[in-house]
Amino acid sequence: QVQLVESGGGSVQAGGSLRLSCTASGDTARRVCMGWFRQAPGKEREGVASIITLDGGTYYADSVKGRFTISQDNTKNTVYLQMNSLKDEDTAMYYCAAAKDCSGGYLLISEYLYWGQGTQVMVSS
Repeated sequence: QVQLVESGGGSVQAGGSLRLSCTASGDTARRVCMGWFRQAPGKEREGVASIITLDGGTYYADSVKGRFTISQDNTKNTVYLQMNSLKDEDTAMYYCAAAKDCSGGYLLISEYLYWGQGTQVMVSS
């Protein structure tokens, strides 16, 4: 099993920055891929960014490329999402997720078996 705990959400003005953290515990073999997803009110959950813990490879949704950066600190079993130049449309609940294998789609929700409870991000203009 894998447990995921997110933190770092909050309210920020447009153009500002936030850093989300996801601390993982449990079977490392089941969290080869770590991803951040978000769900805005009335919208479907979507992939934001993912990282392959073995080699550090990263993948981003087009909507966040150049603004968000996913990274990891393996000594702390923590994955981060640095969010810069935040926009109103980034407002959502952000979820951390883990997968044993995400080769079928690095930002594909169905690839991820383990999910955190989420942390709210609110961007106001």
